Amino acid sequence: MYLSSEGQTNQLGQWLGKQLFAGSTVILTGNLGTGKTSLSKGIAKGLGVTEMVKSPTYTIVREYHSGRIPFYHMDVYRTANHVQDLELDDYFYGDGVTVVEWGELLGKYLPEAFLQITISQAREGREISFETTDEKYQAIIDELKEAFSNE
Repeated sequence: MYLSSEGQTNQLGQWLGKQLFAGSTVILTGNLGTGKTSLSKGIAKGLGVTEMVKSPTYTIVREYHSGRIPFYHMDVYRTANHVQDLELDDYFYGDGVTVVEWGELLGKYLPEAFLQITISQAREGREISFETTDEKYQAIIDELKEAFSNE
């Protein structure tokens, strides 16, 4: 899927935020500056989060509780060598939506089921791809492709 602007990235995130469910985990993969945080902010908005969403780069995890379900926003880039110390299961199998920037660095610590979104620079915008092995997330991907194919 090609997105030509940050606004479209945010719009996609909002759509996702409305579809995600308690216990959802989204793994965001992409180089610096590809839009992982922009997409995360859109997901938060789609969940109804009213606080200002900030990058969790230096705090590892930011929690937001003003939406319809909690939103846990993580950045594990700086902690890749100490993932076992983060106790992530409480987030992955908890009551909210967990979005992990640089989540591919979690390796064997990834949850059993998750939605992986890969973002890369393309022309003037971003190319976004989706992967999962779980049928709940696959249903979201299928709906998303249908919803955004008309735009």
